[in-house]
Amino acid sequence: MFQKRILVIHPSSAEADRLALLAQKFGTVVCEHDPESALGAFAEGSLVAAVIDASLARSPHLMAMVRPPTGVLITGEDEDEISRAVENWPRTIDTDACPTSPAAPRDGAFTRALGRIVEHARLKLETADLRRSIGIQEVKVKDVLGEISEIKGLLNSGFLREVEKRLAIEARYIGSQKERQRFESILLRIYGADDVNSLLDIVPEIRDTVHASSVSVYIMEENDVIGRYLKPLVWDNAFLTHSDFSKYIATLEAQDFAASVARYGHDIAVANLTFDRRLSKRYTSLLKAAPRSLLGVPIMHGPKVIGVLEVTNKTAAGQPVPEGFSREDQQILRGLSDHMAIAMTKLNLIQFDPLTGLLRPEPFFEKVLQKINGLSKRRREEGAMALVMGDVDWFKAYNDRNGQEAGNRLLRELGHVLKLAIREEDLICRYGGEEFLFFLMGVKGVEEASLLTDRIRKNVEDHYFELQEFQPRGNLTMSFGVTVFPKNFGEQPALMTRSELKRLAGEADLALAEAKGKARPDLKPRGPGDIAGDKNRVCSFVGQEAGVDGKAVAVARNGQALREKRKSERYMVSTPFLYRDNGGFKVAKTVNISLEGARIVSDAPLAEGPSFDSILVIEDKATPVKCSLVYAERGVGDPGFFYTGVKFEDLTFKEIKGLESYLLHFRRRDTLP
Repeated sequence: MFQKRILVIHPSSAEADRLALLAQKFGTVVCEHDPESALGAFAEGSLVAAVIDASLARSPHLMAMVRPPTGVLITGEDEDEISRAVENWPRTIDTDACPTSPAAPRDGAFTRALGRIVEHARLKLETADLRRSIGIQEVKVKDVLGEISEIKGLLNSGFLREVEKRLAIEARYIGSQKERQRFESILLRIYGADDVNSLLDIVPEIRDTVHASSVSVYIMEENDVIGRYLKPLVWDNAFLTHSDFSKYIATLEAQDFAASVARYGHDIAVANLTFDRRLSKRYTSLLKAAPRSLLGVPIMHGPKVIGVLEVTNKTAAGQPVPEGFSREDQQILRGLSDHMAIAMTKLNLIQFDPLTGLLRPEPFFEKVLQKINGLSKRRREEGAMALVMGDVDWFKAYNDRNGQEAGNRLLRELGHVLKLAIREEDLICRYGGEEFLFFLMGVKGVEEASLLTDRIRKNVEDHYFELQEFQPRGNLTMSFGVTVFPKNFGEQPALMTRSELKRLAGEADLALAEAKGKARPDLKPRGPGDIAGDKNRVCSFVGQEAGVDGKAVAVARNGQALREKRKSERYMVSTPFLYRDNGGFKVAKTVNISLEGARIVSDAPLAEGPSFDSILVIEDKATPVKCSLVYAERGVGDPGFFYTGVKFEDLTFKEIKGLESYLLHFRRRDTLP
C-alpha cells in the first residue's frame, strides 16, 4: 500500500512544527528548512503532499523535484505573494494556497486544503492502478485470441471439437472480463465523483450490472418529529432533490424493506414479494413497475448505517426472472455499497445537503451550539449573536413555470451565492426546500444584524439567475427574518440547549412570515402603510425582554435605488481601485467584482457623470478601465463611507481574458471543501 508522507518546507522551525502537527492526521510528516535539504525527502518518494512557505515556493529547484501525484500547498502571511507563487507552478501539479501564520493560524482552512490535496493524490494513484489492471487484462485477452487464431489453422486437421471447446472457454472468459471492466469503470466514477450529482450518475450502470429494472439510493436522516428515517436521493432511477419527500421516506420502525435493511444492518433478498408484510405502500403505489423481486444492502460508515442501496425486479433478456436476484448480484451490490460509503463520507453527505453543498439542519445546530457554549466556557465578550431565516420569494411560481430540474439548478446556484455573501465566522444551512438558516457571530444588536442580513438580501437581488425574468416582479429575490440573542445585550452568553436554539429559529421564522406579508394569528395586525406581499425585505423579531409583546418588526429600507444587474458571476474580491477626481486619482477598493462591473467602497462619493477614468489593480498589474456609474449610496459608520456600483466600458478582448483568468483562479480558492 502507498504510504502517505507529507513534506513541510519552512524557514521557521517553530512554524514548521506547528504545520507538521496539523498535517499528522493525514500521514507521516517530514520537516525541512530549505529546498536543498528537502532533496533527500523527494528522492525517497511516496510523497502525497508538500507544504511550502511562499518565500520558498518560487524556487525552480522545488518545481523540478515535485512530480504528480504529489500535490503542493503554499502557505504564508501575504495573500498577494501566495497568489503569485501559485501562478508560477505548472498546471500538471495539483497546487493550492492557504494564508496561515502564527498571528493568524486559520487551522481549519489549512486542514481542509491539505486534506483535499492528500485525497486527490490518493485518488490519482488508485486511478493509475486501475488503468494498469485494465491494461494487463487487455493483454491477456489478446494472448487468448492469438491462441485461438493458431487453433483455427488446425480446423482441417481433425481438431474441430477441441477448437469449439476452446471457443466456448474464450467466450466465457471475455464475458467475465467485460463484467470486471464494467465494475472497475463504476468504481472509477465513484471515486472520481466531486459532488453528489456525479456520484449518483452511476445509477444506470448499477441497474445494468445486476440486470434490475429499478434502483433506489437512500440516506439516513433524523428530526424531532418522526425520529430517524430514510430519505431517497434516488427513487426508481430518478434523482430526487426538491420534491415532496413525505410520500417517499421510510421511518426506521416501519414495516418496509429499506427500513428493515437500515434497522438491522443486514442484506435483504426476496424472490417473491406477494405475501411479504414489508411490501409497503411506497412500493406498490409509487414504483412505475409492480415489484416482484427485491435486493437491498446497507451503506455502512464503520458500524453505523448511513444509507441503503436497493434494486427491484431482476430481469434477463427483458423478461422477469422468477428466482430473483442471485448470490452473485448480492455480492456485487454489497461491494458497490462499501465503495459508495467511502465516497459519501468523502463528500460528507452525513453533514452536508447533497444539492447545495450547505450544512444540513442537525449538523448546523450542533456547530452553533459548540460556538455558543464554547464562548460561555471561555467567558469571552463576543457581543450578541443572531439567527436569520431566509426564504426564496415566489419559488413555487418559478418551479411551476420552469420545471423541477430548473428549480434544482436555481437552488444549487443560490447556495453558492449565499455562501459567498456571509462572513468567514458565520454559518449557513439549507433548512428545507427553499428555506435557509444563518448564524451570525459578534453582532452589536438588532440593527447591525439586520444590516448584515440586508447585505445578503442585496447580493441575491443583484445576482442574475437563469429565467428570473419570468418571476412575478421580473427578479429572483429572498425575504429574511432576524432574531438576536441574548436579548439583554452585554450579558454573558449562557449555556444553550438544542430546544432553546430551535425556539430562537422559530422567532426568526415568525419575523420571516412578516417579511413575506403572511397573515398569521401570532402576529400583530400590519399597519395601514404596509403593503401585503411586499417580500424582498428584512424583518426583525423583538421579544418581551425589549418591553413589548413578542412580535416581528420590519426594518425600514432605503428608497428604491438603481441597482446594477450583472449576468456574470460575482466574486468577493478586495483589490485597489483608483478613480479620477479633480485632475488626480483617488484610491478606493472593490467589495465584489465580475466581468461586467464592480461594487466599490470609498471614503468620498464618486463624481456623477456619463463615464470616468479608473485603474483596476489585479495582482501586480494596473489596467486602465473606462467606467460608468450605476448607483451610489452612503454606508454606515463614523467616519462615513460610500458604496458605488460601476460598470466597465469597452474592455478589450485581452483585458477581459486577463480578468476572467484572475477570477477563475479566485474561484478555485473560494470553492475549497
